[in-house]
Amino acid sequence: MTVADLANLDLDPGKPGFFLRPDYYDVLARLRSEAPLYSLVPGVRLVSRYHDIREVSLDPGRFCSSQGVLVNDPIREGRPIEGSILHMDPPGHSALRRVLNREFAVRAVARVESPVRALARELLDQVPVGEAFDFVELLSAPLPVLVIAELLGVSDADRNDFRRWSDATIAAADGAASMSENVMAAVGEMVGFLEGRAAERRAACTDDVLSLLVTAEVDGRRLTDAEVLMLCMSLVVAGNETTRHLLSGMALALAEHPDQRGALAGAPEAIPGAVEECVRWVTPIQVFGRTATGATEVGGRRVDGGDFLVMLYASGNRDETVFGPTADCFDVTRPTTPPHLGFGFGVHLCLGAALARLEARVFLEEFLARFPTWDLAGEATWVASSLVRGQATLPVVLHRA
Repeated sequence: MTVADLANLDLDPGKPGFFLRPDYYDVLARLRSEAPLYSLVPGVRLVSRYHDIREVSLDPGRFCSSQGVLVNDPIREGRPIEGSILHMDPPGHSALRRVLNREFAVRAVARVESPVRALARELLDQVPVGEAFDFVELLSAPLPVLVIAELLGVSDADRNDFRRWSDATIAAADGAASMSENVMAAVGEMVGFLEGRAAERRAACTDDVLSLLVTAEVDGRRLTDAEVLMLCMSLVVAGNETTRHLLSGMALALAEHPDQRGALAGAPEAIPGAVEECVRWVTPIQVFGRTATGATEVGGRRVDGGDFLVMLYASGNRDETVFGPTADCFDVTRPTTPPHLGFGFGVHLCLGAALARLEARVFLEEFLARFPTWDLAGEATWVASSLVRGQATLPVVLHRA
């Protein structure tokens, strides 16, 4: 085949389900090899190599977020999103992010390890042993929802509502075509809930992240209602979706590699490094985009001003020139340098990366200590999305030590 043949492969990541095609990773390998800056349609380029993705991520002056970051971004359809930190560039982005940086830094997140461990143990206490159940429903979905709700200070909310709202927001990221009445209603419920809780905190603050947001100042002014709302929604969705798909993807990968699972069960000190490999392998968030602010080059190839560059994180995370000839293999002993792209890079590095790492590490420590082996009890089902790649359901059977 030639580079021209790629045009016959329907390479549009904006179509929900693109990440689930059976030849997905083969397609990414071909893009890296044959067309690392592939022109999908005029003005839209797919960026597939690790170093090119880093270059775009690290230079917000040349590649901005304010003109859209989602493949099906409402901004690119002429619908602005007020207060969204995802769609901000420095210096405004930096000032707003500083409000939360201290709460989600590695040292600050460490103080929630005990509550996270208690939640993980509580969930593991309730799962059946020796019979099939859905790992997503009972374990990987509830844990991050409970953790982020606790941090925000809304732990009394129904966790099923949080999951439903988060799923609807992810569905909304697929563009206007995905906005069914149910999706719109669920997003509206979340907006109403968060607005109500923000109003309560303005009247009487407590010791939680929501109180921090309603009292925070940026450049001498209080955050607007829209900024508070969008930051809360970002935390709920990112804190849920990324970690949920990481946990379920981790369980699937270790079930498919029982030798590596057994080695980890006998060497818990290796779990932090294994978590990094799981993030690389799973890559829960598959793509984000940037817009070229002027004519430039990426990896020595010309880019025109206004071009929308879609960064294929899963491709960068399997780049053979960076991770070696075993880049397409799962290996929990893989060195943690060079760093993966699973949490993004640059100024928009995932705010909750340290929290996601802690949740994954603590959960895996507790999980392996109780259940060093488990079997898949059927085929996983997958989320069809233009943003995330992960299991909707994962049937498993656990076996005690």
